[in-house]
Amino acid sequence: MTSKPAGKQPITLKGEGSLTDFVKKWTLNLGIGLTLTGLMLAAITLWLGFTWAPGVNPDDWKAPEAYRILFWHVPAAWASFQAFTLLFIGSGAWFLKRLEWGWKLHVVGAQLGLVFGLCVIISGPIWGTAEWGTPWDLTDVRLNTYAVLTSLSLFLVMGHQAQADTEDTRDTFSSVGLFGFILVPITIMAIRIWQNRHPCISCGGEESGLDPQITAVLIFGLLSFQILVAGQVMLRYIVGGLEDRLQEIQEKLDTRY
Repeated sequence: MTSKPAGKQPITLKGEGSLTDFVKKWTLNLGIGLTLTGLMLAAITLWLGFTWAPGVNPDDWKAPEAYRILFWHVPAAWASFQAFTLLFIGSGAWFLKRLEWGWKLHVVGAQLGLVFGLCVIISGPIWGTAEWGTPWDLTDVRLNTYAVLTSLSLFLVMGHQAQADTEDTRDTFSSVGLFGFILVPITIMAIRIWQNRHPCISCGGEESGLDPQITAVLIFGLLSFQILVAGQVMLRYIVGGLEDRLQEIQEKLDTRY
């Protein structure tokens, strides 16, 4: 009497379990909720900016109505700075401690830095064309340093997709994220150190000359984009985990068959 061959053992993955799956599902649902809420609030910000916020003094602005695009431009800029901060933290966690969550945070920070950086790069020249008569001022330090920051995010995102995921590759990209963060404080302080064309919206006081209603809409927009960033971080973190699990499954299948 011959015995039947034993069936293939099921593939088990690291990090599997009812508690882990519950946390991931909860994080996914929360990330979706925060993302949708952030998008809705960002849309409300635009609506308030175009309908409720008062106009500005036409004597101080060449294109007074064009200023309303800043209700999208400014919150997107601060959201990108938050993304660059996540990139810096993640890069340091991986480069110094070899922490896996640090590398995932590095990847998420680079992706979000590119997304919100492009929002700024696209919306800024639209306003600049109307107000300055040119989409870009090559003599403005803030514009140029921010462009380098966004280009750095683009380099990292493309590099993550093009290069093999090895420790040496991670070290290289993490070092770029660490040193590139130096541009963040330079970009933020450039408007105070070098007086160029770019208006100082965040300076406050008489220098900014903002109406209280305009300030209220800007603050509402900043909070909206922070919620959007939080939701996107959760979603992209989950997506990164799913990609790792698929890669692990593929490796186990390759070794088995």
